[in-house]
This record gives sequence, C-alpha cells and structure tokens, in this order.
Amino acid sequence: MATPYAFFAATGHGFEPLPFAVSAWSSTMINGPAICGLLARALELQHCSAEFTPARLTVDLFRPTLNKPVTVVTELVRAGKRIRVADAALMQDGADVARATAIFLKRSVQPPGEVWTRGDGPRPPEVPIADGPTPPLWNSDGRADGWSSRIGEHQNGGRKRTWQVPMSVIEGETSSAFAGAAMIGEATSMMTNWGSKGIGFINTDLTLALARPAIGPEIGLEADSHISADGIAVGSATLFDRSGSFGTCMVTALSNADRQVDFADGSVFAARAGIQ
Repeated sequence: MATPYAFFAATGHGFEPLPFAVSAWSSTMINGPAICGLLARALELQHCSAEFTPARLTVDLFRPTLNKPVTVVTELVRAGKRIRVADAALMQDGADVARATAIFLKRSVQPPGEVWTRGDGPRPPEVPIADGPTPPLWNSDGRADGWSSRIGEHQNGGRKRTWQVPMSVIEGETSSAFAGAAMIGEATSMMTNWGSKGIGFINTDLTLALARPAIGPEIGLEADSHISADGIAVGSATLFDRSGSFGTCMVTALSNADRQVDFADGSVFAARAGIQ
C-alpha cells in the first residue's frame, strides 16, 4: 500500500501524523513544514473570509512536537474592516508545543508612483508545469548542471534553491496557496543553513510575509542571507512561482551540531520526499 502523500490524517480526535511528517532530526519528532502547514490551514479556514488575503504568518516552534496526534485551537484576536488577526496553538497532551499568529489583509488598489523593487528575482527550473504534488528539485550556485532531484549533489557552500508542488497538509485535501507557502517557506532554515557539511542549525520560528498568493501549485524558495555567530543563526529567503516573487520568509535558529543532518548520500530523503 502506497504511503499517503500528505503530512496528517484527520481523525475525530485531531490529526494523526503520517510517515512524511517525520523530522530529519529525529524519528520521534514531527517536521517543521508539517507543523507550519497545519497551523496555516487552521487559521485560514477559520478566520480568513473571501475579501481578505493571508499576508503574514509567524510560527514559534518552542517545544519538540512529538510524532503522535496533535490538535489545533484558534482564536480571533481582531476582526477589523481591513485587518484581521488570529492566533493558533498546536497542542499535545493538553500542552502547547507551537503557536502561530496570522494577519489577513483586505485587498484594494495599488497606490500611484514608482517604488524600487529587486530586479533580479529567482527563476523556476525549466521543467513541465506540474498539476499535483511533486518531490523537490534542488539547485545551488557553483553547479554547472543546475537543478536536480538528487539532494546530495547540492551539499556545498553555495546559495541554495528549491522548487516543488508541496504535498497535502491533510490526507485527501488539496492544500491552499497559503498552506503551501507556509510549508515551503519553512524550508528557509534549510536553504539558508545548509552548507558543505550538512545542516547544523535547527530553526525556532518562522515569519512568512506574502504580497499575494502563489499563482499555480508550484512554489520555489531561494536563499537571500545567512548570518550566524555563537551558535545562533538568522536566515531569509524569497518565495517565487512562475509569475515571479510573491513573498519572503525569515527564521532564527540554534546550533544543533550534535545532531548535524548530512545530506551527502541522500539517505535522509530516501524514505520520503518532504522538505525537511
């Protein structure tokens, strides 16, 4: 029987993690993309109406989320005419293990005038347009052969990129553009902290900022910066689709050198094709 290409199964008691939700750091933990996707899904479904669009998601990953069922509780903080704010908590055994805040903004017209913007935005790989979830493609500076599905080929000191149609948050559902951006955006930690010896930083949060939803199911992520000192790192990345850049993501991370994840042989991704 094929493994469901989703992070969770919905049950009467919450959400049961599926094999793709297992973290690369430990088989006893749920990975960051699964957590962020589930929180984004709950906040959008319960608090974003048709005339609003998700503009920011901040997720705090302050406890290990264990590989067992979770529940999500949300609360509307403010329901304004142009701004809505909502909070969510991810819970296990009655305790919060992660929390999130989302801001939803009402769409309107662009103001007049010219504003500087980055001109050399990231570009997608030259591959056919996908219409369903796909394993990730990887790209790194310094490799003449460009994009590939073999992760070990990109373990180097170059700038990183990834591209894919994200898997479903919930088995049997098609994930929204917001949930997809949250799942791919969480890989900012991977894209900005992945070096020649693997990844030795684990992110403690995520802040996703979106000017618009992704157009189409495919989403890419390109590293913009990595700054680190004394075992603390800050990384930022740009989200893009076939129409151009549509958002940014930032993470902070702590050294996790005693559990360094080495992608050189690709074994971490042999059992699943998730992001982290």
